[in-house]
Amino acid sequence: MKPSAFGKVAVLMGGTSAERDVSLKSGKAVLNALCAQQIDAFAFDPAERPLTDLLELGVERAFIVLHGRGGEDGAMQGALQTLGVPYTGSSVLGCALAMDKVRTKQIWQSMHLPVAPSVVIRVGTEHWDAEQILLQLGAKVIVKPALEGSSIGMSVADNASELDAAIKEALGYNSDVLVERWITGKEYTVALLNDEALPAIRLQTPHQFYDFSAKYQANDTQYHCPAGLSDADEDYLRQLALAAFAALDGRGWGRIDAMRDEQGQWFLLEANAVPGMTEKSLVPMAAKQSGLSFEQLVWTILAQTLEQ
Repeated sequence: MKPSAFGKVAVLMGGTSAERDVSLKSGKAVLNALCAQQIDAFAFDPAERPLTDLLELGVERAFIVLHGRGGEDGAMQGALQTLGVPYTGSSVLGCALAMDKVRTKQIWQSMHLPVAPSVVIRVGTEHWDAEQILLQLGAKVIVKPALEGSSIGMSVADNASELDAAIKEALGYNSDVLVERWITGKEYTVALLNDEALPAIRLQTPHQFYDFSAKYQANDTQYHCPAGLSDADEDYLRQLALAAFAALDGRGWGRIDAMRDEQGQWFLLEANAVPGMTEKSLVPMAAKQSGLSFEQLVWTILAQTLEQ
């Protein structure tokens, strides 16, 4: 296939979410890789110009590298669909479900996929019983805003006062809040590309959990790929990730995060419909282990739009 087959490509980056800075880094990396392959691509920040400019510019397809709300939650996908512009990644439904940690978990539970016990605090709630939540879930929990990515707004609590503060902070993101039982064990991630699961990556950080700093700022985060699993465990995790992604109507490419506790039981954590593509990101790392360069990876993702 020649680069000209793609026509004019807009790399959507930036946006208005809390993950804007990460998106700009991801977008720049993707844009450079596309241009290096003689693809007619350019940067487009929907926070700085109206989306209808895509039509005036004669854009034939869009590579979405917008993280968080407005770009990863189905809103941008729906807008592009209305404009008739093919785009990378999952559909409106798949993105909306994957972005919402509460709905993601409810669907996985209905499909009998393994998830940790949890409690949901609805946005607008003013009163909750922190001590009762800890009795129900265990002595330690992790608190997550349902509609944020990159571990934004997440915190750990092991007493009622800490939990009260964590819930209040998470509710400040104007989102339902997921309070989950703390899992002691190893964290893994599996990238999905064209209905295949790439090699699993094991994440190791001295931080209490794989937080924003560990993902984007720290130099002491370790990534193990191969992940050190037996062949049987690696296969199980990859199949689990494929099932979890399909349950959310995930398509094209994405990422599933999971943990394995000290007893060997697996738990799904969350789904990512538009994973990071920075120099510290996980999908490029898994692709490299599979023999795909970063340039080949972005070409493969963009080629998915030719089928729309």
